[in-house]
Amino acid sequence: MQQYYVWRSLLRAGAALAFLTLPVAAPALEVFVSVLPQQTFAQRVGGEHVDVRVLVQPGQSPATYDPSAQQLTALENADVLFRIGVPFERSWVGRIRKAMPELPIVDLSEGLTLRPLTDHAHDGADGADEPIDPHVWTSPPLVMEMTRRIAETLSRLDPAHESEYRRNADAFIGELQGLDAEIRQTLAGGEGRAFLVYHPAWGYFADTYGLRQVAIEAAGREPGPRQLARTIERAREAGVRVIFVQPQFSRTNADAVARAIGARVVSADPLAADYMANMRRVAGAFAEALK
Repeated sequence: MQQYYVWRSLLRAGAALAFLTLPVAAPALEVFVSVLPQQTFAQRVGGEHVDVRVLVQPGQSPATYDPSAQQLTALENADVLFRIGVPFERSWVGRIRKAMPELPIVDLSEGLTLRPLTDHAHDGADGADEPIDPHVWTSPPLVMEMTRRIAETLSRLDPAHESEYRRNADAFIGELQGLDAEIRQTLAGGEGRAFLVYHPAWGYFADTYGLRQVAIEAAGREPGPRQLARTIERAREAGVRVIFVQPQFSRTNADAVARAIGARVVSADPLAADYMANMRRVAGAFAEALK
């Protein structure tokens, strides 16, 4: 009997030693992004090795957003912040850099071909002080470039999983190529057609697929009576029958234009969480509106 207890003790000790020597998984990288679509990009590349948090929450506007105290506290423990050029970053990124000098901040719009917020070729303005359009994620080919940048950054932060990040990025880029081809097929025959939006969030989408965006807003500002009248005239000339709005903005002016030209108002949210499904949904809505 005594020999039995000796053997049992030895077995328990061996099991405990084996448990203690098991490799411990590295904690996931704490990744912060500015807007919801970026969450899809970072999660698809990082997989199980990242915990992705979004600053601008559903229903909030990147133009008026301020990070909460809880978000700023969480940022202190972040491994990286992926910015993308949305308005709140202009006032907050500098403050974050000053408060957290060790935090890597990577601009995913860097190196991309950017466009002005308003299409001055059609609105008659000179665009001297025109802000840059930050909505780069509405173009799947640009998202492919951003995906490569994310993979490079995560590989630098976590070289042990570099091959996995590269594989994930390649797989996601393949899906984006399929999405791009699908959207081109959905919009086939609409090249050169104009669509009307309240906030000019779909300029990169329009450039990519040969469409023309007409915005009610003027350089991100509420239109005055003269601008509104000019927009109504342009919409009539273009035969616009649908006005696209996003839930983060008031639709008062969009409703006024819709009544004036006999159009209907349809929601198209560039900040929706499920990027792939949302882009398919929006492409279908544009195709229907351009018939």
